[in-house]
Order: sequence, then C-alpha cells, then structure tokens
Amino acid sequence: MTKFIKHYALEIYTVITMLLIVLVAICMGELSVVQKFVVFLTFLFILHEWEEGHYPGGFLDLISEMTQTHPDDETKRASRLATSVFLWVFSIVPFFYHDCALVVMTLATFGIFEGMVHMLGVRIFRTKKFYTPGMVTAEIELVTSILLIVYLAVNQMGSWYDYVFGPIIYFPCFMCLQKTLTMMVGIHYSDMPKLIKAQLKKK
Repeated sequence: MTKFIKHYALEIYTVITMLLIVLVAICMGELSVVQKFVVFLTFLFILHEWEEGHYPGGFLDLISEMTQTHPDDETKRASRLATSVFLWVFSIVPFFYHDCALVVMTLATFGIFEGMVHMLGVRIFRTKKFYTPGMVTAEIELVTSILLIVYLAVNQMGSWYDYVFGPIIYFPCFMCLQKTLTMMVGIHYSDMPKLIKAQLKKK
C-alpha cells in the first residue's frame, strides 16, 4: 500500500482535491468571494502539478541537473506526497478562515511566489524558450493572487499587519517543504543558495 501511495501520489492528490471541490460545490451553498478565489486557486494547483510534473513536465529534472543529483522515478513520485500535504493546508485553511485576511494573504503570497519562481527559473536554468515546466499555470496563479489581494484591499478586509505578516508566515512554511524535498534527494537545504548562485554564474 505504501508503495502504491508513493507511486501514485499526484493522482491521489488530484482525485481527493477534485472530490473536495465537488463536495464544496454541492454542499456549501453560496460561497464568499474569497472562498471562490480559494476554490479557483485550488483547481489551479492541480493543473500546475500536472504541468510541472507530467504535461510537459520536467521541472524536477531541471532541479536535478542543477544540484547534480539524479533521484530515481520512485523518489520523484514520492516527493509529491509532501507537496500534496502542503497544498491541502494552503487550500483548506484559507477556505474555512476566509474572513481572516492574515490567513488569506499567506495563500496569495504563495500564488505570487510561484509565478515569480518560474519566471526566475528561465534565467537560472537558461531555458531556450521563455518557459519552465509549470510556468503557464504559475503565472495564472500569480495574476489570480494579485486580484485576490486587490479585492481584500478595496473591501478593507484586513489591516496593514495582515499584508505584512501574511507573507512572513508563508516563507517558513515554504522552507519546511523545500527542506523536506531536498532531504528526500540527499542534499542539504543550506547548500541551495550556493547551488543557485553557481548556476547563475554559468555562461
């Protein structure tokens, strides 16, 4: 069973998340505007994982090439387990705490950061085209997240500290995920800045 879950981690994440979206649509009645944003972003997360990992896929291969590590297919697939938990947390918590701007801002920061990372990836990995696997959905996440922040601001749904501390809360969560993923492929997370710096210096 464990091997099955590891092998089909992305598929399991997709099925469970889609079931949750359908359940929300059937049982929750009228949603707030923020909840609708969250549901849409949750759907984008599914599309992003598939674009990044399967169609066309290859983002993990770019990371592997940069770090000079070559994890086997099982490790790559198993890494989706940690990612799935992260995405569920960043989908479910903002949905139920949609009236808390601080929580919603962590989600919006995630969407914006995803878009920025994939654009920066073009420079880091020196791709032939202005594209990295997952970039299309990542940029849609970025635009959606900006619109979400605009909605919060226009409707005065948060205070200044929500817009400041929301992003601050997000980054330790992201670092925990990245540390878990780097440990799975056998490299130290503290080495990542050095690896990225070395990659940027390549001609």
